Amino acid sequence: MKAMLIFNPVAGAREVERELEQVIDYWEGRGWQVSFRETWGAGDATTFAREAVTAGCQAVFVAGGDGTVGEVAGGLAGSDVALGVLPAGVGNVWALEMGIPTPSPLRRHALLDAAEVLAEGEIRRIDLGRAGQRHFILWAGIGLDAQVTERMEPRTRSTKRLGTLAYVVAAALVAKDFRGTWTRMVIDGHSINTRAILVIVSNAQLYARLVRVAADAYLDDGLLDVCIFKGSNLASTVQHAIKVFTRRHLRDPQVEYYRCRKVSISTTAPLPVQADGDSIGTTPMEFEIVPQALNIIVPQNFSKRLFLHAR
Repeated sequence: MKAMLIFNPVAGAREVERELEQVIDYWEGRGWQVSFRETWGAGDATTFAREAVTAGCQAVFVAGGDGTVGEVAGGLAGSDVALGVLPAGVGNVWALEMGIPTPSPLRRHALLDAAEVLAEGEIRRIDLGRAGQRHFILWAGIGLDAQVTERMEPRTRSTKRLGTLAYVVAAALVAKDFRGTWTRMVIDGHSINTRAILVIVSNAQLYARLVRVAADAYLDDGLLDVCIFKGSNLASTVQHAIKVFTRRHLRDPQVEYYRCRKVSISTTAPLPVQADGDSIGTTPMEFEIVPQALNIIVPQNFSKRLFLHAR
């Protein structure tokens, strides 16, 4: 098999170069031909993924965080090249969703473990989301979480060592001053006007590593799942957070949930937008599903609840 490994050296807190050498040795020992690309800035991963398509690769593997995974997914969209993920970021939400081994104090060789799992995996076809011109594989967020993403930039080595704790601290600092904004959404032609703190447009179920905001979302149903958290102040934000972590948010009258193919969002004041954990701009912005856009490599024991269709 001909494959490309795309590595983002600033994605995580760990030094993984030596382990990636072991990964390449493992794949080449199986008879694979593996080329290596290292990113240095935004958009590089997408460019390299497109190069892999042109070069006739059968697979592209990503060693990086969820933002890098999303960039590569965009570069592979519409092709038959399969995407596999080696979790080398801070959140590694996609790897957790797929059941791919992730780094922990008890797993010292997570990338090599992941490479072995993917080598024995299977290929599934999934949808992608698109926010403006940027594809996303997990979700896009508008409002509070995107503001937190902005605050985390630039992501230094010290903040990455804190991992999830850095996001918790940033979220607390942003939330105390964040106010809901009047928001107009057109969801498959249906207009909604409300004061919103956060809108999450999901392709996948797992959000921010810890919770399933869109617990009934499927990766192959041709739909986006839109979760609108209404409110105007810190008290609303705290209440939403409690209900999300206790899995009661979808029973809250201050939360609205829709499935759709397209949603356009505008706000009285521009709100930041993030896709797969990367800041990508501000409202107004249009979001849509791109059905059956990407091949992914999943472990043999992947969760069937992530897919609507058997194949």
